[in-house]
Amino acid sequence: MECLWCMEEIIVEISWINLFQVERQVALCSRCNEQLEKITGARCKHCSRQSTQDICPDCKWWKSQEKGDPLEKNFSIFHYNDFMQAIIAKWKYRGDYVLGEIFEQELFQACNEQFKFLMKEAVVVPIPLSKERSKERCFNQAAMLAGFIPMEKRNILSRIHGEKQSKKTRRERISATNPFFMSESLNKPVLLVDDIYTTGTTLRHAASLLKANGSHKVYALTLVRG
Repeated sequence: MECLWCMEEIIVEISWINLFQVERQVALCSRCNEQLEKITGARCKHCSRQSTQDICPDCKWWKSQEKGDPLEKNFSIFHYNDFMQAIIAKWKYRGDYVLGEIFEQELFQACNEQFKFLMKEAVVVPIPLSKERSKERCFNQAAMLAGFIPMEKRNILSRIHGEKQSKKTRRERISATNPFFMSESLNKPVLLVDDIYTTGTTLRHAASLLKANGSHKVYALTLVRG
């Protein structure tokens, strides 16, 4: 098998420990895999930002707002380092769909470790693209990530087309109008899935709408903490 990034052959060393796991697809060679930087150590318990405080200043600000913070918790897996930026650029913006398979095991593991308590009752909802953006990219990266999670999925959110988030300043993101809408209620807890958590505004817009339409608790699992 070949590394999905550098295309070098992946040599799987067989031992008694992994003898019966050889069929499991390995997406990256060891050299490329080492460049993925997992978030470890102290972090904000609410948004996964690296912090020595249990709740970082940003999350304290969200909690201080008139309606409080609609998001119970976000858990992110990786740092947004140079290697991750290169992968996401090729996967998300240049349409290399198969690169998303790199993250299958990590998404499954993170969900099992952080949100196991939700698995029987919650619904996974990927953050949607607008129709225009979906045509442009040909696939929704958040929906692909959501597909790796062994829970019920519902595509109940729709999105109004607007300027790309990557083009906006932090202030513009936080003050933006909620771009989401939905035409049905959902009286279940929700696990939102997206690729990148930057300011958390997108997730909170989605969470606010979901809570207004019946979901009493909304959590989030994101691939990267920007």
